[in-house]
Amino acid sequence: MSTDKLQQPLLVVEDDLALQKQIKWSLDRFESVTAHDRESAMTQVRRYSPAVVTMDLGLPPDADSVSEGFKLLEQILAAAPDTKVIVLTGQNDQSNAVKAVGMGAYDFLAKPFEPEVLNLCVERAFRLHHLQAENKRLRAMQMPDALSGLVTRDPQMLRICRTIEKVASTNASVMLLGESGTGKEVLARGLHQQSNRKGNFVAINCAAIPENLLESELFGYEKGAFTGAAKTTPGKIETAHGGTLMLDEIGDMPMPLQAKLLRFLQERVVERVGGRQGIPVDVRVVCATHQNLAQCIKEGRFREDLYYRLAEIVVEIPPLRARVGDAALLAHSFVRRFGGEHGRSLTLADDALRAIESYSWPGNIRELENRIKRATIMADGNQLTADDVGLAGADGTEDDRSLDLRLTREAAEQRAVLAALARADGTVAKAADLLGVSRPTLYDLMHRLGLKI
Repeated sequence: MSTDKLQQPLLVVEDDLALQKQIKWSLDRFESVTAHDRESAMTQVRRYSPAVVTMDLGLPPDADSVSEGFKLLEQILAAAPDTKVIVLTGQNDQSNAVKAVGMGAYDFLAKPFEPEVLNLCVERAFRLHHLQAENKRLRAMQMPDALSGLVTRDPQMLRICRTIEKVASTNASVMLLGESGTGKEVLARGLHQQSNRKGNFVAINCAAIPENLLESELFGYEKGAFTGAAKTTPGKIETAHGGTLMLDEIGDMPMPLQAKLLRFLQERVVERVGGRQGIPVDVRVVCATHQNLAQCIKEGRFREDLYYRLAEIVVEIPPLRARVGDAALLAHSFVRRFGGEHGRSLTLADDALRAIESYSWPGNIRELENRIKRATIMADGNQLTADDVGLAGADGTEDDRSLDLRLTREAAEQRAVLAALARADGTVAKAADLLGVSRPTLYDLMHRLGLKI
């Protein structure tokens, strides 16, 4: 507990200075800070992120009422939901104590209290906070099985992976939003693989097929439905029966087809072009687009009712430039893959890694993959330079506007560790050298930041 105690102390909120000193003295084995009112208490919460708080409900400027205490309890739990708040109440204040617990307080004690009982209560609160934090850290380190092949260490992408894993077993329609080349189809396939659906994963790009052919591609057609229809042909929706249908670039679907797709989503029955009989189809629909569908709806290019049918779960995929350390990590992975395909043992030079990390990647992962593939074919030596990758002179900027110094420091440490691990291709010893720390220090830092080793 000592390590946690130094990082996240106990906060004692009490306006009676004599009682404040008594509580602090009773809990002298815990690192503690104090506050006397709501404003000073929230300042201490933001500054120290205490794991445990003991507080009186009667606080200035209205110490005879419990309104300030309840406001403070609400603010603490809103700012730091994992904080364990122990409310100290009067002997005849049972109803307010129960209300505080109902709001989210960890426990309550009636005054006057026995120091041993208070110590035991605070110790249990610290232990629970520590266990929950460790649990959260272990969950964050675990890559969901659905996307175990996805190359990422970025916290936002890992959260997206866990979202995909949660919804995979349901029948909810999923909308994947993001720039071209961010990996929308990879996530869609992962969603299908993790689901319990036994049918095929079928993808169709709505922007790549001419409007007059898209309907027959989706819904199929009967023999003789139009010139050249020599035989009855099932559409993509039927082909995906029992499985998953991915509608890529759904924002480019023509309005008349949007109406027909909406009808299918409502009734789960398709009618082939030229056919008169409905065919029941059981399919999970996943859509993807790089377009701003809200803007498309405003401009009358996309049906709002269709959007709400398709967007039961919306996943926004960040561009590569926003994923901390992923550009270098992916570059190493592509070098190994394409080098192996061409029978070459290749590595990335330092100038190439710096250029890859600073470049904005407008084409995202697809652009990075193409550049590395071309470099592995064209490079003369066994080390790929910035010139080989086509990024000589690339530069980038970083903007961090956070005013919370503690969060800013943690975010900076996380970015630095992720970038070092990515550049070192996961080798902890090399990453420690890049960061200028010892290997045990880096392991401790990774443990504290909840990063996968």
